[in-house]
Amino acid sequence: MTFLVQDLRLPTKKEQETAQQLRSILVARGESDQTLRVLGEGERKPAEITLTPALSSLLIELLNHVGRGDAVTLLPVGKMLSTQQAADILNVSRPYLIGLLESQELPFMRVGRHRRIRSEDLFAYRKRRDQRRGEILSELAQVDGESL
Repeated sequence: MTFLVQDLRLPTKKEQETAQQLRSILVARGESDQTLRVLGEGERKPAEITLTPALSSLLIELLNHVGRGDAVTLLPVGKMLSTQQAADILNVSRPYLIGLLESQELPFMRVGRHRRIRSEDLFAYRKRRDQRRGEILSELAQVDGESL
């Protein structure tokens, strides 16, 4: 199964409304192992699906993004990404990403002459980067508060 970052599309208004409604239903259920009955249009028998707490949490998070109108891409853990896909996820240019790879800030492997980045390495780097940015912003806010 392949999920490409460049295939993103924004949800329609109807999809946003449906996502918000379904999210409300899941949140109201709490995190119990209740059976959620799903009726498919045109089906003879309703399908009954049991959602575990972990699956409910994942769906709630997904529906939250769709309900806000965000484009969402699912990326399996362990997926190998091209440099362009990784750059798109980090919202940086491909040449900047190549610099990160060459400076060994982000691990990669070569497949033939192409560089590939494991998705979990990319997301770990993004988390570290975002934490550093938050710390720097906090320091700047503190310095700015002291200078007043």
